Amino acid sequence: MRTARDRIRHAISFEIIGLALITPLGAWAFHVPMHDIGVLGVVGATIATLWNYIYNFGFDNIMQRLTGSTRKTTLIRILHAVMFEVGLLFVLLPLFAWYLSVSLWQAFLMDVSFALFYMGYAFVFNWAYDRLFPLPEWQELEAA
Repeated sequence: MRTARDRIRHAISFEIIGLALITPLGAWAFHVPMHDIGVLGVVGATIATLWNYIYNFGFDNIMQRLTGSTRKTTLIRILHAVMFEVGLLFVLLPLFAWYLSVSLWQAFLMDVSFALFYMGYAFVFNWAYDRLFPLPEWQELEAA
């Protein structure tokens, strides 16, 4: 299982790269000033970073108990990303509506757009992260 230090490196690098991508894209797509998307991005990233740490810790513990391993199949990775984003959606929706002074429906559409982006991004990022920083238990399974 991943160490606390590794989980922190994972969460912080995920959010920094995500912010660098989503801030200009969100400003362009929603015709909102970049600084507003930037503020929402930083606050959202802070919330998401905390959620990321807690969520991944819990998810890996459940996987370890149920399967004896934390190795994720493609289907498990998809489920992992969807569940993460749904949880984050519930937290960020009121923040988007309040900060941008938009309806809950408009905030929902924006938040879903961000969530869809981040689901794809999370899938690619986590796959790449696992390739760059594989756990010893995975290397032993591949050798067997």
